[in-house]
Amino acid sequence: MSTQPLNRVDQSLIALRRILRATENYAKDLAQAARLTPAQLRVLQIVEERGGATPKALATQMGVRQASVTSLVDKLVARGMVHRVPSITDRRQTNIVVTDAGRAMVEAAPDALQQRYVQAFEELKDWEQAQLIASLERVATMLDAQTIDASPVLTTGEIYPEKKAQPGAP
Repeated sequence: MSTQPLNRVDQSLIALRRILRATENYAKDLAQAARLTPAQLRVLQIVEERGGATPKALATQMGVRQASVTSLVDKLVARGMVHRVPSITDRRQTNIVVTDAGRAMVEAAPDALQQRYVQAFEELKDWEQAQLIASLERVATMLDAQTIDASPVLTTGEIYPEKKAQPGAP
């Protein structure tokens, strides 16, 4: 049996696959433990940290469209994790507020993969952070993924609302 070392192409593909598998495994663990997606958990975390947030503020912080946030919030409202409250200062706005059940879910959820990443990333020296960002952006460009709408939530699942079939549409 040959013990030839892996070439760099194979090493890079293995590293990418490990990253994908880590996000898949985390999403499965979270789904089993909390019956939440990573994006739903992130919405809960942001709302709890801020003491409430508008859908627009959530969309901006997560780097996704407001329609995506609306879908996520709808699912969390249906499960009693958050509720919508009319704004006191602007009647055109609605604030999203975490409920006691949502707060308990945030506390009980497994350690978020992105939180582990953030902690390790923040421990890197400034030049190491810059180098890592440059490398990751380069990989995204190599995969023609630099224009894909993505949030800072490590997940392989879709966070956007499902398209509803129009009557008479195929």
